Amino acid sequence: MRDIINGFLRFQQDVFPARKELFKTLATGQTPKALFISCSDSRMVPELVTQREPGDLFVIRNAGNIVPSFGPEPGGVSATVEYAVAQLRVSDIVICGHSDCGAMKAVATCACLDHMPAVRNWLHHTDAARMINESREHPTEQDRIDGMVRENVIAQLNNIRTHPSVAVALAQGRLALHGWVYDIESGSILALDTATNTFVPLAEHPSARGIEAEQA
Repeated sequence: MRDIINGFLRFQQDVFPARKELFKTLATGQTPKALFISCSDSRMVPELVTQREPGDLFVIRNAGNIVPSFGPEPGGVSATVEYAVAQLRVSDIVICGHSDCGAMKAVATCACLDHMPAVRNWLHHTDAARMINESREHPTEQDRIDGMVRENVIAQLNNIRTHPSVAVALAQGRLALHGWVYDIESGSILALDTATNTFVPLAEHPSARGIEAEQA
């Protein structure tokens, strides 16, 4: 905890004064352009990976970068998505998985989660991805895990489209959805290209087509 406190003190004494005007602007409102949904994993930091400033991203982080389908009892994820799209009117949503994801590894390897019932129940939102992944051949266990990470991104993109605010924004032509997978070791990102339904290197395909209004 001391390291965290010392970090704050360095921020207060050194970083904040140098960025005072930025924070003054942000003190009375926010206008983020994108909603970024990623895993809570400590190795995945959306603002670092995308090199965004405070105020640029509206962020949801949870175990497995999951977006439950819209239902009669929407929770915190649903409320945050709705606020981002209906109130803040973000123009893009990114759902970003990552390599070596503990949640996806547990699902792909059928790990026993009886000692973590809340995690076990939460991961039921990956059932569609799990069944698709299990229907395919995987040469190695690592391939099976990597496949689960990718299929989960696709499944969560499908889930988020069940949210009324997202459906409306897509129909109005003011929102695009993107699926990414971040590789921790290499720092690279694979992006889902819906034109080919494959994941391609984002650095080589910066215009990889996400889910846009005409596909809604």
